Amino acid sequence: MPRIGASDLDVFPLSLGGNVFGWTADRSTSFDILDAYAAAGGDFIDTADSYSAFAPGNHGGESETLIGEWMTARGNRDKFVVATKVSRHPDYMGLAAANIAAAADASLARLGVDTIDLYFAHFDDDETPLDETAGAFDELVKCGKVRYIGLSNYSPERIEAYFEVARANGFALPVALQPHYNLVHRNEYEEQYAPLAERENLGVVPYFALASGFLTGKYRSADDLAGTARSAGAAKYATPQGLAIVDALDEIGSAHGASITTTALAWLLAKPTITAPIASASKVGQVADLVAAPNLALTPEEVARLDDVSAWHA
Repeated sequence: MPRIGASDLDVFPLSLGGNVFGWTADRSTSFDILDAYAAAGGDFIDTADSYSAFAPGNHGGESETLIGEWMTARGNRDKFVVATKVSRHPDYMGLAAANIAAAADASLARLGVDTIDLYFAHFDDDETPLDETAGAFDELVKCGKVRYIGLSNYSPERIEAYFEVARANGFALPVALQPHYNLVHRNEYEEQYAPLAERENLGVVPYFALASGFLTGKYRSADDLAGTARSAGAAKYATPQGLAIVDALDEIGSAHGASITTTALAWLLAKPTITAPIASASKVGQVADLVAAPNLALTPEEVARLDDVSAWHA
């Protein structure tokens, strides 16, 4: 199994996204999804303290709570790598040192664990000095509350600055990067982040790996998009090029007996800097297509075809 950057975390190469737990998946469904993922050999769960504060009636922390309750009920904490994030929970906004410390304690309590395996800065906080943020993460590592740290939604310039500050002060270095990357959103990552990830040996775990569900192939018309929880995120990709990408995924996947979903994730896994795409399931029946991706080896010609049909030109 691949290793996350410079860490000693070996993980299944498909991370189960926890953003739906407590939102479009209730407790029972969330447990069923987690059970199916675990039964398929999955061991890498991604969540955040803010999931799902955006859902009506939620406050944030619902996903962590459900994951923690599931691990406790199954007695399997030691078999899983759990990643969570800080900076967007309504009670713990930003990356000031005191806020990071308090948010980490709250996440530990909700997850029911002693240590967070991988703790991400969810969004950059340009109002807090980087040395304060990096120092706070370093303190969590030193006291054993966090094993490793990662960065998400930072500009390349700020990532480089974080490494400079961390090295200058002897702070723990990030081992992971969580960028937005998929077949319909390529250029930003490939041009700006991939060289940085390779140079700094960062394990890359892209979010929106399925473009808010568009790359599952289930959204091919306005009627398909109507009334779905994630329709706003998927609708913008339903362009002629976007639909051509889905058609190519359909044809290539069919040649392997694989779904569009599996094929889209396999394309990501064929990229040299990618450790484990993040994908979520709101129904247990969706899990099989996610966990099948690591076993689908696309040929160089198939990868090249998907590269070509998804290439962005000004």
